[in-house]
Amino acid sequence: MAAPVKWTFEAIRKNIQQRLFHPVYLLMGNESYFIDALTEQLVETVLTEEEKDFNLHTFYGIDADVNGIISAARRFPMMAEHQLVVVKEAQQLDKIELLEVYAKKPMPSTVLVIGYKHGTADRRKGWVKSIEKAGVLFESKKLYENQVPAFITAWFKEKGIGIDAKSAQMLTDHVGNDISQLIPQLQKLEISLDGSSRRVTSELIEKNVGISKDFNNFELQKAIIHRDVAAANRIVNYFGMNPKDHPLIVTVTVLFNYFSNLLECYWLPRKDEQSIMNALNIRSAFFARDYLTGVRNFNAHKVMDIISDLRTFDARSKGVDNLSASQGELLKELVYRILH
Repeated sequence: MAAPVKWTFEAIRKNIQQRLFHPVYLLMGNESYFIDALTEQLVETVLTEEEKDFNLHTFYGIDADVNGIISAARRFPMMAEHQLVVVKEAQQLDKIELLEVYAKKPMPSTVLVIGYKHGTADRRKGWVKSIEKAGVLFESKKLYENQVPAFITAWFKEKGIGIDAKSAQMLTDHVGNDISQLIPQLQKLEISLDGSSRRVTSELIEKNVGISKDFNNFELQKAIIHRDVAAANRIVNYFGMNPKDHPLIVTVTVLFNYFSNLLECYWLPRKDEQSIMNALNIRSAFFARDYLTGVRNFNAHKVMDIISDLRTFDARSKGVDNLSASQGELLKELVYRILH
């Protein structure tokens, strides 16, 4: 028996673009963005605007009847090749397991899309297995923070817009991995581009998103990696004067991620860009070079001490063993310990 296909967001999008539709889609998971994006693409691609009047049926799990959904899915399209049945918030649908009967013998002219958010359906259940066999089962997972720069680059590339690695990392450090907050910032940058330029720069981000191109976590990390004490102190002082815009917990998280990854590099048989990219699952040589610099400027024992310090200061920033020091004072002490 062949193993089930493990569908990716990109693979499903490509199939839809090529009009290679499946009779049933179960789009489930904790990242709503990818579920909504695929649902919207299917709505815009399966049917023309004229065909939607009679062939697009939308249900909401909280007030839908599963038998009504099955009945709609079993109809034939009217003056169209397909009909589209969309079930939103399906995690709230009562007796959803009854979809198993339909999924075992779906209508080839119907495209049934089930959006199951804020969690995943149990893959061991019969109705989930039947959908996986008949169509597409996709789990929409939250991105890890180290995956966000690649997502940003791909989002802009699809629109014919370029962005350099530094700018993508600036946005990641500012927003994190919350795609619902990231997308509006990306859209804002897209709108702000004039006709003569199709490239997002750090200057454009500073102007439209409010991130300083010189005083941000990316530049602080860079200064620390290169052991540039003067630059690090300038950024630390700026952060201390603007604690609301630069919370210590975010800075500590950025540095912890870097030094945790750096520690892995010391045990690699080969310490070159490609080996580091493979080991750390990094797509850009730009970031791999930061780890090569880190290996040269810090020894493994020092990195272990730094990671311990970062854990300590994370706790102190939350009030543990800290009665009076401000976030700015804590950051100054932390960076001093890292660089000395």
